[in-house]
Amino acid sequence: MGFMTLVWVFVGGGIGSLLRFAFSKWLPFTAAHFPWATLLSNLLAAFVLALAVQFWKDTPKWLQIQPFIVVGICGGLSTFSTFTYENFQLLQQGQLTLFWINLLLSFGLGLALFYFFARSTGSY
Repeated sequence: MGFMTLVWVFVGGGIGSLLRFAFSKWLPFTAAHFPWATLLSNLLAAFVLALAVQFWKDTPKWLQIQPFIVVGICGGLSTFSTFTYENFQLLQQGQLTLFWINLLLSFGLGLALFYFFARSTGSY
């Protein structure tokens, strides 16, 4: 792992984190409402990753692009820890319907997005 790889992970992580921060300001979460920003962040990260795999996985560029996109952008953008915390808050507030909707949409739509794009390349 070279220095430039670390730089690209750092830059990609900054981009992903800034996008996640912008979504959280645009769609703030409270325990009585659905956590739209986290869902949007996670689905966008799944979508970006699926596109990256679709377009670059079988090219020589993949090894160069992967740290920037997968670890950097998608890692900074996806929010599993926030997802877990918000689900915990929904459970504490007795918001069982929102909890299950969030859980099913996040996993279901994320998997569907990835399947749809991976299927088109035959890499599933």
